[in-house]
Amino acid sequence: MDNKTSKQRNKVALVGVAVVIVLCCGVLYISSGDRIATLLHGTNTTHGDSFHPNAWKYADLIYPNTPYPVDHVVDGDTLVVNVAGNPVTVRLIGMDTPETVDPRKPVGCYGPEASAEAKRIFGSHSDDGSSTVYLERDRSVGDYDKYGRVLAYVVLPLDIASGTPTTYNEYMIRNGYAREYTYLNQSYANQQVFKLAERQAKKQHLGLWDLKTCPNLAV
Repeated sequence: MDNKTSKQRNKVALVGVAVVIVLCCGVLYISSGDRIATLLHGTNTTHGDSFHPNAWKYADLIYPNTPYPVDHVVDGDTLVVNVAGNPVTVRLIGMDTPETVDPRKPVGCYGPEASAEAKRIFGSHSDDGSSTVYLERDRSVGDYDKYGRVLAYVVLPLDIASGTPTTYNEYMIRNGYAREYTYLNQSYANQQVFKLAERQAKKQHLGLWDLKTCPNLAV
């Protein structure tokens, strides 16, 4: 074998090695990207509901003073609404109701009552039997939670809110269906109002703060 042929074969071998290295790097990059996406957005679940393909979408299509049809209630702090023809899961800001739908957890005390109240409210303020809601976003907490659910407040009609303009979020806390919920010490626009509503519900022993109803929660 002459020297020229040997050099050509060495070049071919080096090119082959380079191609293998590039392909391996590509696989590692994609795998790392998947892990990063999981860390940023959480696993493919929506708090007990099945993963929705519209996660991390359509928050920019939610506008003030615009009615959105309710598709269904997931539980006391989560519902699915129709946004531009797309079902979008909404997680209510600043509140947390006892668990009812997460298969990994037992049903929480007063969780069924909170879900029933949500279904009563979101099915009671329309003439045709359907339900619509007005959503308010809060830039201080961003558009989505870690599961890709849109974060929002729901504005209640005056008749449901006993003549006082309020949000569904505050209503549920004030009446003992939910706790005030601050995620990772992140402040939000209605935080102090919700904290006050919780203190009042505790003082009156309403809902989940009733020692006879939920002795392990009412502390």
